[in-house]
Amino acid sequence: MSRRVERCPVAVVSIDSLKPPDSPRLAGIDEQHARALAESGVELPPILVHAVTRQVIDGMHRIRAAVLRGRREIEARLYDGDGRDLFVLAVEANIAHGLPLTLAERTAAATRIVSSHPCWSDGAIASIAGLSDKTVASIRCRSRPENPESNTRIGKDGRARPLSSAEGRRLAGLLIQENPGLSLREIARAAGVAPSTVLDVRERLNAGQDPVPTRLRGAKSAKRVRKPRGSQSDPADTLRGLRNDPSLRLSESGRALLRWLDTHTVDAAGCEQLLSRIPTHCSSVIASLARANATTWAHIADSLEVE
Repeated sequence: MSRRVERCPVAVVSIDSLKPPDSPRLAGIDEQHARALAESGVELPPILVHAVTRQVIDGMHRIRAAVLRGRREIEARLYDGDGRDLFVLAVEANIAHGLPLTLAERTAAATRIVSSHPCWSDGAIASIAGLSDKTVASIRCRSRPENPESNTRIGKDGRARPLSSAEGRRLAGLLIQENPGLSLREIARAAGVAPSTVLDVRERLNAGQDPVPTRLRGAKSAKRVRKPRGSQSDPADTLRGLRNDPSLRLSESGRALLRWLDTHTVDAAGCEQLLSRIPTHCSSVIASLARANATTWAHIADSLEVE
């Protein structure tokens, strides 16, 4: 239990006065679990309720258990904080105790928190949702909360599917590596792709291949690259464009990459002034260093080029 919840006062409230929660549980109340709580005979801990709206934050199974026991009132901790944090508190509470959230529920919760709290780090959201930093980073890249257009479309069968399966495949790959015991359907629900896609991703990983086929990687890269291959763009303009990319500026790893690029990018105009000041006896050493750096950058470029 977080400190802000521990400090909440406890009061007895009428069950009829409570409003339904904004719950991370996609399937709602598990009646079997609620009945098991009711029949356990133990005194259950207080539920968590928003003091202003009386909306339940955590404890619907305990409320159902109390009703099964014939009670009309229940003990509740009254949280009087910002209403925008109620869902986050609900996720935190359900990760910490009670009936565990499924992978699909934790992934959906992280997706929502990425959108509602875009400035939070991947690690902070990962600790709340019970996922890894890498998984949250993949979710952030896929969700694009700043983009007014949704990255999904609803099909005739009513199911939401991503416009491109590239990010869904990458997320599925991460989930397979972190949760090898989960079924194809569980991974598919969490990543928003078809079970057949998850099977293909698993087979590609087992073969040591990228989970995203070349044709999809090419489509993804075409959306991100601003200049044609081989074009000579101004490094300063290129860096400005990268700083505006939300997948970089809104993640710790992305900001670290931007800082690294900022210190390792060479300005041609500035070079001319520096070259004119190099002592003659240092020229060959610096030339050797420049060639070594050029080789490294060429290797980086070859690794990143679209096949």
